[in-house]
Amino acid sequence: MRNSFDWTPYRRSTVGFDRLFDFLETSGSGAENYPPFDIEKIADDHFRITVAVAGFKSGEIEIVAQQNMLTVSGRKAPAAEGEERQLLYSGIATRAFERRFQLADFVRVSAADLADGLLIIDLVREVPEAMKPHKIAIGGSNTPTLVDDKQAA
Repeated sequence: MRNSFDWTPYRRSTVGFDRLFDFLETSGSGAENYPPFDIEKIADDHFRITVAVAGFKSGEIEIVAQQNMLTVSGRKAPAAEGEERQLLYSGIATRAFERRFQLADFVRVSAADLADGLLIIDLVREVPEAMKPHKIAIGGSNTPTLVDDKQAA
């Protein structure tokens, strides 16, 4: 059975949607599901990513935000001498991982915390004043007024 969908016919008839098609092509192609995660909307401009990282310490996890990409990676530190365990059964996955999240424009990481085996990353969208919509009065003053997002919708 074929795992991927061919977006070529749609690419030819659209302009400006290249990022969308690239995202659709890469989002399901052999992507590993480890570690599991949740994405939650806290408020209009506040989001939270929760990643299940059982068995990892904060020093073994790295979070990198670069442009519109957030990368969370983890690598277990090698066991020190004398700390080796003799496991009868190993059900907790502690293999190295790297999880990437595509962030929208103007989204930044505001905080990160590790508690109870869950890595919690808080995100905030901060649109600069110059990028927000402004209402321009016709024949009035030259001073634009800021349009509230709820009024613009």
